[in-house]
Amino acid sequence: MIHLTNARLIDPEGLTEAEGSLTIRDGQIAAVNAPAPKSATVIDCGGKCLAPGIVDLGVKIGEPGERHKESFRSAGLAAAAGGVTTIIARPDTHPAIDTPETLEFVTRRAAEASPVRIRHMAALTKGREGREMTEIGFLLDAGAIAFTDCDHVVTDTRVLSRALTYARSLGALVMGHPQEPGLSKGAATTAGKFASLRGLPGVSPMAERIGFDRDMGLIEMTGAKYHFDQITTARALPPLERAKRNGFDVTAGTSIHHLTLNEFDVGDYRTFFKVKPPLRSEDDRMAVVEAVATGVIDIISSMHTPQDEESKRLPYEEAASGAVALETLLPAAMRLHHAGHLSLPQLFRAMSFNPARRLGLPQGRLAVGAPADLVLFDPDAPFLLDRFKLRSKSKNTPFDGQRMEGKVRATWVGGTQVFGAEG
Repeated sequence: MIHLTNARLIDPEGLTEAEGSLTIRDGQIAAVNAPAPKSATVIDCGGKCLAPGIVDLGVKIGEPGERHKESFRSAGLAAAAGGVTTIIARPDTHPAIDTPETLEFVTRRAAEASPVRIRHMAALTKGREGREMTEIGFLLDAGAIAFTDCDHVVTDTRVLSRALTYARSLGALVMGHPQEPGLSKGAATTAGKFASLRGLPGVSPMAERIGFDRDMGLIEMTGAKYHFDQITTARALPPLERAKRNGFDVTAGTSIHHLTLNEFDVGDYRTFFKVKPPLRSEDDRMAVVEAVATGVIDIISSMHTPQDEESKRLPYEEAASGAVALETLLPAAMRLHHAGHLSLPQLFRAMSFNPARRLGLPQGRLAVGAPADLVLFDPDAPFLLDRFKLRSKSKNTPFDGQRMEGKVRATWVGGTQVFGAEG
């Protein structure tokens, strides 16, 4: 039994922040703001923030096929150091997670190697090729938590409508990438003056709006339960708000990079800032930040995408997209807090409570009976990020060399401490 005392409790469910204590017994939260039991090990949190562990929706792990970029063990260690207690892994592996056998393999490997919880999404179509839907029912039985082809947009609307209809009949959640693939093909940046000055191929923000509208039409037709993985432009927000107001079972997420960086950060062709979709204008960034604050956008995730040096040390157009973010998600989110855009409870509602609720998981709450998946952190502790100190195998972070604030002091999963900061 553990009693955590002298903590600032960040409650994303009640949107409150207050001094208090928490008791852990048998892997669960046994009491909040109760006296320490006589048999408990008492830990003084030193006035630091105690919050539900982050539930990170949309993490790429290299197993199978790209273990040199990220393994279950390295991803788990990075997650623990970043306060992420549940990873929701993407199926964009080699081969794709599109059969019960592959899903059972990665589930077993993750349980053996990772100190944090890992749940897997499965591909919506076989090979993520958009031609034939996967065995959604069998994959659900094997433990798939959601279905997605990730950034491979299903262009055949008949195939997608059938998959959505079948998913609806089983109550399965589908996650989609709102982009019009024809407009997006070959794009490296967001279209505009900056892209033109740099001579880089750009994509109009309207590609996201068109992709959103196409998917919403099919959702309206099928009644499917749907999550848009990344809403990054102001143009997509009014129809998203309208869809929610009209009662459709839709949620939306965005990445920490699109909340804290903009198109100018690309600078002189810095490929660590090449992500998918590309970084947007400052107006788009602020609109998306406001949408998180008001609840129009439900979830913030890392969209952790490890890439090796060889795939990033290329001309900007040819370089691979993506950035690692399991360890930088929390300190990057603190930028939004310190700028006054989002309170700590609002941030953890988007990073912990909402993703857990959307996926039907019991995590993300500071409530009696909830799993004791917790992160203790200092939101004000400054540090200089050195990418070579990251625990991920790949080091492709846009925050390398930047001054950041927010250090994780300890992480617990099921009441067991899986990370403790030195010093």
